Amino acid sequence: MLTWEDDLEIHALHKRGWSISAIARHTGRNRRTVRNYLNGVTTPGARKPATPDSFELFIDYVTHRLREDPHLWARTLCDELEDLGYPLSYPTLTRQIRQRKLRPICADCASVLDRPNAVIEHPPGGETQWDWVDLPNPPASWEWGSTAHLLVGSLAHSGRWRGVLAPATTQPHLVDGLDRVSRKLGGLTRSWRFDRMATVCHPESGRVTASFAGVAKHYAVAVSICPPRSGNRKGVVEKANHTAAQRWWRTMADDVTVEQAQRSLDKFCSLRGDTRLRPTADGKSSVATVAAAEPVAALPVAAYPAILTETRTVSRQALVSYRGNRYSVPPELASAQVTVTRVLGSDVIDIVTTSQITIARHQLAADGAGVMVRDHGHVYALDHAAMAGATGGGRPHRRKERIPPGPDSLAAAETLRRNNSQPDTVSTPVPTVIDLSAYERAAHGRNTLS
Repeated sequence: MLTWEDDLEIHALHKRGWSISAIARHTGRNRRTVRNYLNGVTTPGARKPATPDSFELFIDYVTHRLREDPHLWARTLCDELEDLGYPLSYPTLTRQIRQRKLRPICADCASVLDRPNAVIEHPPGGETQWDWVDLPNPPASWEWGSTAHLLVGSLAHSGRWRGVLAPATTQPHLVDGLDRVSRKLGGLTRSWRFDRMATVCHPESGRVTASFAGVAKHYAVAVSICPPRSGNRKGVVEKANHTAAQRWWRTMADDVTVEQAQRSLDKFCSLRGDTRLRPTADGKSSVATVAAAEPVAALPVAAYPAILTETRTVSRQALVSYRGNRYSVPPELASAQVTVTRVLGSDVIDIVTTSQITIARHQLAADGAGVMVRDHGHVYALDHAAMAGATGGGRPHRRKERIPPGPDSLAAAETLRRNNSQPDTVSTPVPTVIDLSAYERAAHGRNTLS
């Protein structure tokens, strides 16, 4: 087998008028070898297999089958070939399909990078794009499970974006995020664009649900739903999703609280996102400058009154943590599960037990303030219960401690000794009397000389 360098030399010498015999003598190759390379019969770097190609018989079937169904699993195809006498392995089939390029590219399912994309105009103040981002492995102190959720909203014209962390993607959490992000963005655009999320529309038809229609009316915005398999219509927010996941969440520390993470995200958006340069008719301007010129409408004074509920575990001090603050409950609920209920736009929260009884109502403090909101009745009841437990329960035992038998144990032991010293006449056997005179006579006879 010749290399490409040898093949180039053979062709160069042949074009100079050398004969095949002269080329063979010069290169030290066989004349037939030289002739095959000159005629293209043999390819440099490709060795002719020593054994027949066992896959050759099945090429036609594999080609036609994959042409009919470009997405057919190779494992399924291998099952069909085995019924037709295919003697080779599954890895051999996948390797042959890959090397021979037998699987065609499906034009209908081609990536957006492989097909032409239309230019979509985004006039100033026209559209805000929304999307959820799943963020894996949140800090354990958040108690949000294995995934945190980030609602991202982006102004389609300027590219300005903000996000809000949430423990779930329910409709109340969505409404809360829409209101908070819109206020961070500075106002409302004429339209909100979503993909086919079930909390906004019916995924099959794309029609807005009745429950979300009330939300859109409250904020006086139109709702635009992306057509099926057309996610590139909200590419602005998806790029913001990628930035949030790779540049902000990827470097998040383990010891931060939810409120600290939210402040970190807001700072990142201001320092990194808003300072990006965008081309405009007057030259390049920052995202913050372009966003400031967008005509956006003012938000309502209060958020849409959706009912937001979150489950919490009461601490041993009868306190419930909620958005960076702690709220008191009666001491009977210490270490129990409760539900924090809040109507968006209201300044109070209700704490409800598992039996749906509202056990406490508190004035809502600012998020992340770190304050402790306690009811006087709860304080008195907790102090009373703590003191009663301290005086009535005694001190806990230590592992290494000397605890001798007490009066009750000593009395019981004395009773046992007294019972053992007075044996029962019925159960005591009669002692055996042994006559020692026989031993005396035997000893006397043993000491006498015969």
